[in-house]
Amino acid sequence: MATVSSPESGPHSPRVYFQSPSGPRAAGDDTEEIPVRRQGKVTVKYDRKELRKRLNLEEWILDQLIKLYDCEEEEIPELEIDVDELLDMEHDEDRSSRVKELLVECFKPTETFVKDLLDKIRGMQKLSTPQKK
Repeated sequence: MATVSSPESGPHSPRVYFQSPSGPRAAGDDTEEIPVRRQGKVTVKYDRKELRKRLNLEEWILDQLIKLYDCEEEEIPELEIDVDELLDMEHDEDRSSRVKELLVECFKPTETFVKDLLDKIRGMQKLSTPQKK
């Protein structure tokens, strides 16, 4: 189990304490087992602003897919729009083709959705690797 340290430890030294069981007890030992706490450092921080942008984008995508497929969330066909995959592509034409390929079973026009999606991901960062500070 991991717990984050209290604010008294200072803002410049984030700490996580890992709780592990104590060592083996001797036979007949009736003393209560005390867990051992080891200190670890949090070495990587996520950019909260970028995480919030990604969450908002994913919620927007879900809302748009519900409208495009004219159904409830549970009924949307199994498809995955991988934002990181789109960000890896160099050109908007490639991104657009990939999204249209994913939406091939959609019978409503998708051009507006694709254009808006590309506008929204422009300038975003990949989140697969956390940013070090």
